[in-house]
Amino acid sequence: MGQNDGPVLEIAAKLRAQGQPFALVTVVRCESPTSAKPGDKAVVGPDGIIHGWIGGGCAQPVVAKMARRALAEEHPVLIRISPDQDPDSAEGILDVGMVCHSGGTLDIFIDPITPEPELLVVGATPAAQTLCELASRVGFAVSAAFPGATEEMFPGARRIIDGLTPDTAKVSPAFVVVATQGKKDEEGLETALATNADYISFIASARKAAKLKQYLHERGHDHARVDAIVAPAGVEISALTPQEIALSVLAALVRERRAAGSRQSQAAQPVTPQANDPVCGMTVDIGSPEYTCQYNGQAYYFCSAQCLQKFEKSAATFLEAQASR
Repeated sequence: MGQNDGPVLEIAAKLRAQGQPFALVTVVRCESPTSAKPGDKAVVGPDGIIHGWIGGGCAQPVVAKMARRALAEEHPVLIRISPDQDPDSAEGILDVGMVCHSGGTLDIFIDPITPEPELLVVGATPAAQTLCELASRVGFAVSAAFPGATEEMFPGARRIIDGLTPDTAKVSPAFVVVATQGKKDEEGLETALATNADYISFIASARKAAKLKQYLHERGHDHARVDAIVAPAGVEISALTPQEIALSVLAALVRERRAAGSRQSQAAQPVTPQANDPVCGMTVDIGSPEYTCQYNGQAYYFCSAQCLQKFEKSAATFLEAQASR
């Protein structure tokens, strides 16, 4: 274990409890000289800020960039930060070639931790019950709402709401599926509209959905929000049984979840001007540069004090090498 594990894991636990996304970064292997050691850990948020220790100036910008990418893609990655890219690098390792002053090598595992999206299923039909069970298995935090709803009816749901009341809207779901199928359709749709969900779908035929949307318009609901209700719900798989319908709806939810997650991650990433370090080639954020200098009227930016020092000693050599890359 690394010496900084305690504080880092405390930060990770706090972020997870708050439902905030972050990447847990761990040094798994190193070849000296490196300032980080196996077991050292850090937490990186969508803003790229590093809490903890996983290496010095050459490693940090790379880790911040790759952590943001892992969060956007919701996929872990094992990277190797080394002086030169190795064409024979082991399978599963993303080799990041780095002409760094230290000359060391770091293998770093980046594990994105994202909160489970909230899904509210409105209805007590067989399709609703199956959807709750399936969605809970693929990473949704499921709530179920309908008059008479019980834990026995919805074993996959984390929260059961008996009724369609104003309290139902307090779940604050990211997604809502109305699966009433003829039983309290109007109430179910109005409950969905009372939430802050960006995505609402309705299990119904296009004809029936059109009539109910007209009803909602007449009731004074926001036209754009009503028109955005996805109906019929699900992807086309020629579903017939309640179980097949639930599967098609879940497929659409997963597709929307991935698309929404990508949009949110991109929006959360600050748009920061960048430049390449002329010494090591690293990408450096220059919004608030720490290491910079002027040469022939041009500003240059560096990942570390060592790269800056090397540049000041032989600027023309490095600029010529940069131009030839």
